Amino acid sequence: MSKRDLKKYLKELDKEQLEEQLLELYEKFSDVKVYYDFVFNPKEEKLLQEAKLKISNEYFPLKGKRPKLRRSVAQKYIKHFLSLGVDPFVVADLMLYNIEIAQKYSARREMRYTSFYKSMLNSFEQVVKFSIENGMISEYKNRIFEIKDVAFKQNWENKKEFERPLDLID
Repeated sequence: MSKRDLKKYLKELDKEQLEEQLLELYEKFSDVKVYYDFVFNPKEEKLLQEAKLKISNEYFPLKGKRPKLRRSVAQKYIKHFLSLGVDPFVVADLMLYNIEIAQKYSARREMRYTSFYKSMLNSFEQVVKFSIENGMISEYKNRIFEIKDVAFKQNWENKKEFERPLDLID
């Protein structure tokens, strides 16, 4: 069904029928429930802390297990925050935290996976672009440059590529 057809269908319904359908969607689909729970009670700080805890647990597990180092966990949270319409400052903070915690881990243990460095560069490019698009680059400029500096200090195999996104800033 196209958006146009949906609009036409919705115009044919009266208020009571619309309410009924919305309640049905709310009960049937967890994504709809999550969205409305967030819209009416946006506890962004709590969501951010939960996400940061999960991400840090990927690198520094609370229980004595081995770190899983799944970068996809952070990407899932970032995508979820964007779909909910979380404040861009909160999203950017999470994006930066994802890279910072990975750098904290790689300071202790050398990473031998090219995919790790490539993924961190992609995340870095994403946060720089996101910060520029949302007009908040000045708020996060120091953290962004610190991430680049740490990539150089830790001698990451793609460290020079971390300079390229910075050309967009000045």
